[in-house]
Amino acid sequence: MSQVTFLNRQALFLRPDPARVVVRPFKPATEPRDLNPTDKTRANHIVDRILALNPETAASQLADVLENFEGRHRNLLEIFEARANEMENAFAAHAIFSKIQRQLVGAYFLHEYSFEASALFNPSIVSHPDQSGATEGGHRFILSLRAVGEGHISSLTFRSGTIAAGGTVTIDPTARLASIPKVHNRRSGPDGDDVEVVFKPDEHISERVIFPITDSQSNGIEDARFVEFDEGGRKTFYATYTAYSGKAIRSELIQTTDFTSFRMSPLRGTAAQNKGMALFPRKINGRYAMIGRQDNENLYLIYSDDLYSWSGGQVILKPQFPWEFVQIGNCGSPIELDTGWLLLTHGVGAIRKYSIGAVLLDKEDPSKVLARSREPLVRPDMSEREGYVPNVVYTCGAMRHKDQIILPYAVSDTFSNFATIKIAALMQAMES
Repeated sequence: MSQVTFLNRQALFLRPDPARVVVRPFKPATEPRDLNPTDKTRANHIVDRILALNPETAASQLADVLENFEGRHRNLLEIFEARANEMENAFAAHAIFSKIQRQLVGAYFLHEYSFEASALFNPSIVSHPDQSGATEGGHRFILSLRAVGEGHISSLTFRSGTIAAGGTVTIDPTARLASIPKVHNRRSGPDGDDVEVVFKPDEHISERVIFPITDSQSNGIEDARFVEFDEGGRKTFYATYTAYSGKAIRSELIQTTDFTSFRMSPLRGTAAQNKGMALFPRKINGRYAMIGRQDNENLYLIYSDDLYSWSGGQVILKPQFPWEFVQIGNCGSPIELDTGWLLLTHGVGAIRKYSIGAVLLDKEDPSKVLARSREPLVRPDMSEREGYVPNVVYTCGAMRHKDQIILPYAVSDTFSNFATIKIAALMQAMES
């Protein structure tokens, strides 16, 4: 079957870069008690050895570490101090130690992590909160991406760019350095931790990496679906994402107004026990609304009076065409058009081939399907089907720019690209 003619693929390949690294806490494994029958752990032993160094040797070792790693990270001594502060118990047995020794201890309990060594995929796009650098007739945007490194651990990273008046997309240069935020506040509750994290405002947006922080996220923050939410003229950027603990998944919510500080919160309710939820960009008839999948096959419309609690819902879309016979899911938050809500979907067909389609939902009652694409808008191109998971195209959210849809999409769970779609041609091609 031929590719739809109103889709324009661009050549903006965002590929994983193993040279981009962050420093993360390193925790030595502990031995079974019968192999180490003392009250001290391996961490205690390491600290003992470091603090036993004479002052000149300790200073020389710290200088060597700084020479080796300076230029790969910002403010290394500050990072070393912060890590040492987390290890006060390890210093308890030592009455005297210097600042240099503390910093050296911090260095020994950190390691570099190449957060996007394996993949950079499943993007979503929203308007940039600062449009001061936009070209005439153009628009600035922020792109979120799922980055995967060693151990298949997923984190959240960002890029910025510009859409020209005619729809051409350009990506700003990516910063060489990367950093993880400071935890500003953490509140524990029956549903898990609610965490606020803050980046330094002078760091470029592409430097910012949100790495798993809570137990529920410990093995990954996956597939963030960002949306610019309008509530009475107040703009907030929300994203649902999949938190993966290594044993269980659940949906959680991240929110920000400036992409510098973020709040990450667990979601409650039966609907939040699955993945792939996407929030409408405004309330519908006074209530929050989500599109989600609860049965691994169909798409549901879910309402709530509480942004953090989601249960119930009604099936509004089921697999209908051969390219989606295995299952369907959403590909980001609905986009408001004059004619209704445009919802991008993914469908899974033969040989687990993922394609992207679309439906049009009624603006006042999104449970009503007005039109649907019989054929995919985007399917794995012959030149873009190889990767970590072959035969997959996927997106976590597009945006409208004038008469076009700007669609970032991932290729085979490995890298990302962009396409543009003329809205009028798309509406004409969709079947009632």
